[in-house]
Amino acid sequence: MKQVTGGVCAVRGVRAYGIKEGKNGLAVITGSGASAGVFTRNKIIAAPLVVTREHLKSQQLSAIIANSGCANAFTGERGLSDASGMAGIAAGRLGVPTGLVAPASTGVIGVPLDMKWIEDRIDSVIAGLSDTAEGSTAAARSIMTTDTCPKEFAVELVSGVRIGGIAKGSGMISPDMATMLAFIYTDADVPYETLNSCLKRAVDRSFNMIVVDGDTSTNDMVLLTSTAKMDAGTPDESGMGELEFQEGLDCVCTELAKMIVRDGEGAEKFIEARVTGAKTDGDAKMAAKAIVRSPLVKTAVHGEDPNWGRVIAAAGYSGADLDPDRISLALSGVTVVDRGRIVDGAVVDMSGADIEIAVDLGLGACEAVAWGCDLTAEYVRINAEYTS
Repeated sequence: MKQVTGGVCAVRGVRAYGIKEGKNGLAVITGSGASAGVFTRNKIIAAPLVVTREHLKSQQLSAIIANSGCANAFTGERGLSDASGMAGIAAGRLGVPTGLVAPASTGVIGVPLDMKWIEDRIDSVIAGLSDTAEGSTAAARSIMTTDTCPKEFAVELVSGVRIGGIAKGSGMISPDMATMLAFIYTDADVPYETLNSCLKRAVDRSFNMIVVDGDTSTNDMVLLTSTAKMDAGTPDESGMGELEFQEGLDCVCTELAKMIVRDGEGAEKFIEARVTGAKTDGDAKMAAKAIVRSPLVKTAVHGEDPNWGRVIAAAGYSGADLDPDRISLALSGVTVVDRGRIVDGAVVDMSGADIEIAVDLGLGACEAVAWGCDLTAEYVRINAEYTS
């Protein structure tokens, strides 16, 4: 497996484009085939997610239309009508059934869509559709909100299959998805059942293991579509092809997830929390996510203060099974706790941009990794002024 350029447009059969005007943006991505999706677990579900989930009952998509600047969430019947209208506008221009178009939105909650703005710009977006790297970047840039940079990643597997995606996300980021959109494509000929199972596993290992601020959004979605333009990558019945595909999908999702965290609102430092020695996978995940979610850990990292007691405390309240006499902890490669004993004289340098927190619970063989960022005054400023 190797990284390739081009984002979603690295994948055969995909075209993309988008425009950005101030806080508002509009993107269209085309690529037909079997499709699967994963959505927010927030009980307040934005209108485009309701419509897209309904459209995905066919297990097929031909296009995605996404806007930024307005989440179209908590907007009632009008919101549902507008989300369906977005899909219909794109479908009409592309000549495909409305039920094969997935609408997506991101931005301020509780504000209705400006459908005229979308209608006035859809033709220029459709006209710009391209299978080039520039097309992918334009689409990725158009869905940004408080993001500071577009997020794209693509790989080519040994079989020649390509998997590529774009994503947006910077704040309202928490495990169980985030205020994020991710659109991923592959040219492998993968049936729906395999796409669905592989996507759920990949999301669980990547987007569900990131934290910026601990809030779960109303608009999160990850969509995966197979254009079937590279038959050599079809997962075979032995499972070997599927394993290769899963590895590639995991890589794309993980890299996009890390980009979201690195671009967290106001973030200055990237945190990786690796928990090993857990009794169960669930325990490892709970401990790792509790550490990167803790405001006390995040502020200590921002202040470059090696206050390791905050990490121990977060692991302790995470719900994971642990024994204080068996736990070990290292910060940035320096062991500060060794099987329950404090290491006297340990000197930890927290000045780097990337901070590694390694916790060994000493109870088993299970492990997990979570990613987060520091909590800064700039995060407070951004969110204090979000709508004003």
